Amino acid sequence: MATDFSSIPIIDVSALLAKCDDPKLGEDPAVLEVVRQLDKACTEAGFFYVKGHGVSDALLKEVKDITRRFFELPYEEKTKIKMTPATGFRGYQRVGENITKGVPDMHEAIDCYREVTRGMYGDLGKTMEGYNQWPQNPPNFKVIMEEYISICTELARKIMRGIALALGGSPDEFEGHRAGDPFWVMRLIGYPGLTTTNGTHEAMENDIGCGAHTDYGLLTLLNQDEDINALQVRNLSGEWISAPPVPGTFVCNIGDMLKVFFTLLISSSNQHSMRIEV
Repeated sequence: MATDFSSIPIIDVSALLAKCDDPKLGEDPAVLEVVRQLDKACTEAGFFYVKGHGVSDALLKEVKDITRRFFELPYEEKTKIKMTPATGFRGYQRVGENITKGVPDMHEAIDCYREVTRGMYGDLGKTMEGYNQWPQNPPNFKVIMEEYISICTELARKIMRGIALALGGSPDEFEGHRAGDPFWVMRLIGYPGLTTTNGTHEAMENDIGCGAHTDYGLLTLLNQDEDINALQVRNLSGEWISAPPVPGTFVCNIGDMLKVFFTLLISSSNQHSMRIEV
């Protein structure tokens, strides 16, 4: 549960990453200190910065630079990869097309998801069947982003091993049959000026880049621009706390799915205890 936190903690996860696949991960004092900090951050705020994550500054910058170059293209060029149902809702969204709680968001985006082949998830996954749309301009966009996705997915796996320990489970609680085949989502978001939305010069009534929301996944890694202070997190009293960019870090937040997994973890533990008692 969130508290009346007044700042977002910064956690150095290098010790966790170094020992992440060690069978004795949960016995290492340096790892346990990271786990303690993750537990405190997730309990009090649900948000934290991570440093010591191993993703190079060069790649973080390259991803932001090439994304910015795409959003600077003419509107007609960007809509060559327009999001449609036929692509499993992957591709470019114009400003105002994304809706949060009934209100259009003042951002444009490229939505990418794990690619889903026909029948991969049965009827449940039919809506998401399709392949990512990658722009031809700027060049190398696909290559850079697929490398970034691979690295971030692995980083998220390792952080989730620490969170699993913080919840009192084994490091691999979020792997195997429960979450060992993750469905990742990547959103590349641009916040243009209100006078240049959707290829026009009409200002829109709402000036919020993205409305207040919670993320639906397990864990989000956010690579912020370093020259803009816009992200805010609401504490228990309803006060909005700034999460300014910290060079070389990701902002992380836990999502709604973690509540579901936590319930499963507790249920599994209770069932196991009952079997022992019997």
